[in-house]
Amino acid sequence: MRLLTPITVRSTEIPNRIVMSAMHLSYTDNGYANERIYRFYEERARGGAGLIMVGGCQIDHHGYSSMISVSDDKYIPQLKVLTSRVHRYGSKIGCQLFQAGRYSFSFLSGVQSVAPSPVYSPLTRETPRELSTDEIYQVITSFGQAARRAREAGFDLVEVIGSAGYLISQFLSPLTNFRSDEFGGSLENRMRFGLEVVREVRRQVGDDYPVGIRLAGHELVPGGTPHEEIVAFARELEKAGVDLINVTGGWHESRVPQITMNVPEGAFVYLAQAIKRAVNAKVVASNRLNDVRMAERILLNRQADMISIARGLIADPELPLKVRDGRISHIRRCIACNQGCMDHTFGMGIVECLVNARAGHEWEMETVPAVAPKRVLVIGGGPAGMEAARVAAERGHKVSLWEKADRLGGQLQLAAVPPGRSDFRYLVDYLVNRLQDLGVDITLNRTADRRKVKDFGPEAIVVATGAVPMVPAIPGADKHHVVQAWEVLKGDLDLGDEIVVIGGGAVGCETALFLAHAGTIDADTLRFLLVHKVEAPERLYQLSTRGIKHVTLIEQQPRVAQDVGRSNRWVLYHDLVRYGVDLKTSTRVTAIEENGVVVETDNTVQKIKADTVVLAVGSRPENDLFNQLQGIAPEVHLIGDAREPRKAMEAIHEGFKVGNMI
Repeated sequence: MRLLTPITVRSTEIPNRIVMSAMHLSYTDNGYANERIYRFYEERARGGAGLIMVGGCQIDHHGYSSMISVSDDKYIPQLKVLTSRVHRYGSKIGCQLFQAGRYSFSFLSGVQSVAPSPVYSPLTRETPRELSTDEIYQVITSFGQAARRAREAGFDLVEVIGSAGYLISQFLSPLTNFRSDEFGGSLENRMRFGLEVVREVRRQVGDDYPVGIRLAGHELVPGGTPHEEIVAFARELEKAGVDLINVTGGWHESRVPQITMNVPEGAFVYLAQAIKRAVNAKVVASNRLNDVRMAERILLNRQADMISIARGLIADPELPLKVRDGRISHIRRCIACNQGCMDHTFGMGIVECLVNARAGHEWEMETVPAVAPKRVLVIGGGPAGMEAARVAAERGHKVSLWEKADRLGGQLQLAAVPPGRSDFRYLVDYLVNRLQDLGVDITLNRTADRRKVKDFGPEAIVVATGAVPMVPAIPGADKHHVVQAWEVLKGDLDLGDEIVVIGGGAVGCETALFLAHAGTIDADTLRFLLVHKVEAPERLYQLSTRGIKHVTLIEQQPRVAQDVGRSNRWVLYHDLVRYGVDLKTSTRVTAIEENGVVVETDNTVQKIKADTVVLAVGSRPENDLFNQLQGIAPEVHLIGDAREPRKAMEAIHEGFKVGNMI
């Protein structure tokens, strides 16, 4: 595969074309590299990544304390440890030089953020201080000195961050640069800061050392830098000394999703393609590129020279080796849920991963062969049970799994049904394939009770029987036209045209969105109608976003989707509005009647018409079996929703831990 062929960037040969782009991991609280960081990146190098970009790395005191720092020579010794441990496995390692500008949080850095102009930041909810001309040149010098330190520490490449709305982006964009000196006004002046940074970096590292930049191919904010100006900037960056351009999209304040599950895979490759046609520098395509077959096509079509797989390597550090060995079906794919990575970052926590419980814990969480292999019975084939079975089997235990349904996956199967959530199926497929490869004895359509389990004679039992949906104490909740959201997602039901969904949590919101999509045109139809100019763009938008059902979503709290992570909540909310779901918050359902529901809002009572009422008010653990099985085996474990209904991430992590301790 071309994906695995080497590529030379200036004087450095990179063993393959897989780039693990820089991600904020929050693995340090003092700027120093540490064992958590060493082991995290070492495992990705062992797994065969061609180029690992570390960062962002602070160049001055305006960064985030949870980032690695290259702002002082005192950080170099620990960084040398990091680079040497990555180099053991043949991977190359780069350092991303970071300056946030108006995206710096003063409560974290202890100083007011700075920017080309004092333009309020909706991300930090602060207004930065305008940099003086002298201060601008000081920042440029800081970039150069940080690059020099990175080279001394053994990094093979430095990358300047010029994307995501950080400082270089702020100088380039007319939205945030209102200066009247040589750094503002015309495109030539707005490009000047970024170009001077690159020139200073090049001066500090020398002519033989690779220099890259992470560039936003589209700012995805109204009134931002036009496409032709971004292309012009890329050309000038190459002249200034850039060898590698990693093309991403958008700012943090953009209202266009970029890396959530509902973004089509490879949706932003066109941005890299446009830059590649304009420059001779090597170009990296980024965002939602976890399908290695798609990555290969992009390279063969010469849309880019390298492929960024960042979260995909958090999910499966061995992805490159599995591609090399022809084990593509064994890859534990990133599902773009953002629960462990982006949501944790926004919440000031460390980066973890829903599908990979070891991510971020490599230094403290090993999987070792069992000292005494046991006969293990796992009851329940949802995410917690499958993960427990996988880990136990990998450690050498003889594992059997019983599932009462006719297929494995549990609630993951339902989670994959709403629009833009199909990637959950990748996790199901991975776990099913892995269990089969490991020889786990899987029995479907089998319920468990004390007698059956006792007759089976396990030495360890894992109860992962999940949860069941709750029925609220609302008069009329037992009527024939009332169904659970889980039943709606399981299959085709005749629900009528007027539907009320009770419960505005994740399940209720995604079920409402699923129902609102009924009757809208799909992507292939949209493309056909657009290419053949059958309908005007406005009509196509309407056909894409307005279905045939009227859906009302009722939530007692002031806002919906409060149990959804920050990186996905705003996307889900805007989709609900976009697809015409009637949101009624701070509203309580007082009764369900034959043809509607009675609700109360601010002491005002009204009746909402409903052919069908859908319940999405939570679930309760189904764990009676756990109590019945006590004493049958030396070990009886309770995990997942059977312990407490939560998210898939908790289920997977609990499954891993129990499978690892048996």
